[in-house]
Amino acid sequence: MKCPFCGHLEDRVVDSRSTREGEAVRRRRECLGCEARFTTYEYVERAPITVVKADGARESYQREKMLAGLLRACEKRHVERAAMERLIDDVEQSVIFSGLAGEITTQRIGEEIMARLRDLDEVAYVRFASVYRRFTELSQFADELERLIERREDERKGKS
Repeated sequence: MKCPFCGHLEDRVVDSRSTREGEAVRRRRECLGCEARFTTYEYVERAPITVVKADGARESYQREKMLAGLLRACEKRHVERAAMERLIDDVEQSVIFSGLAGEITTQRIGEEIMARLRDLDEVAYVRFASVYRRFTELSQFADELERLIERREDERKGKS
């Protein structure tokens, strides 16, 4: 592993531990050249997944794009990054790596994210939904808020 600080090619592993429910291994390394410490992650290499966009274009699945969208939606909200990572893990487990024929639509990914984000933070959910569903009018926000309020009232009735 090449040291990110000095470029030296030799290091030693200081600590290894499993992360994300056994889906990855986190390794702390120490460069044998400059003695700087850095972290690497080891993941199981999966068959490539193709994401089919609304216009029919295809591109490789990139977890980072999902995280970027969630970070924007959750900006200035009290949502921990670890919770966002777990949300993405859940989406990956349920639809992306579930054995689908190597392709998944952005629509399916977006709906899965919104279903989980709604339970995590309703404001972040509305932000994400407004971009994902391309809200152009105030009435679209109002309709979405009305659905959230109805859902919350139905949940309260079910608990009482």
